[in-house]
Amino acid sequence: MKLSARDRRALMLLGAALAMALAAYWATEDPAPAVVTGGTSVEQAERRLDRLRQVAAAVPARQELAQRADGELKEREKGLLVADTAPQVEARLQQVVRRLLQAQAPPIELKSSDLARLRAVGDHYGEISIGLNFECRVEQLVNLLADFSAQTELLSATEIRIGGAREKDKVMPVRIVVSALVPRKLIPEKKGFGAL
Repeated sequence: MKLSARDRRALMLLGAALAMALAAYWATEDPAPAVVTGGTSVEQAERRLDRLRQVAAAVPARQELAQRADGELKEREKGLLVADTAPQVEARLQQVVRRLLQAQAPPIELKSSDLARLRAVGDHYGEISIGLNFECRVEQLVNLLADFSAQTELLSATEIRIGGAREKDKVMPVRIVVSALVPRKLIPEKKGFGAL
């Protein structure tokens, strides 16, 4: 195979360029690797050691605090309404509310109740709410609200509407929305356009 004059010139230029690149590489390369020093003095090392000892000493106290908080959380979560499905937890809430209405003197008769509403509250809990309509006297309503807070279940009256009392027997119409906390797993996941 015979090279043309043009190919020979291109090879010579390529060889010259390669020689210049190697010369530049060797000229800029450090002859010995740099020695990395810690750059810390004895005083700095002692301060760092003291700081690490303080952090290590605080670990048991923080663990105890975390265990205490975990115990308090478990104690408070005993008040959650727990069931396998949302309809079961709704039935349980209605059962608790009916028991409280019947415990009043005289018992309060429930006129109607709404369907339960479920909604998420944070990442771990949900809330179930039902609306109740009934008639009672003022002292019965006060006692009922006090009984809500005395339950082991975490119940609260989130909405109260009171109508005017009748002159004759001092009975007034009441609409109250009762809410309770439930585990998050009972709240259905949103699907479709609402999940976007």
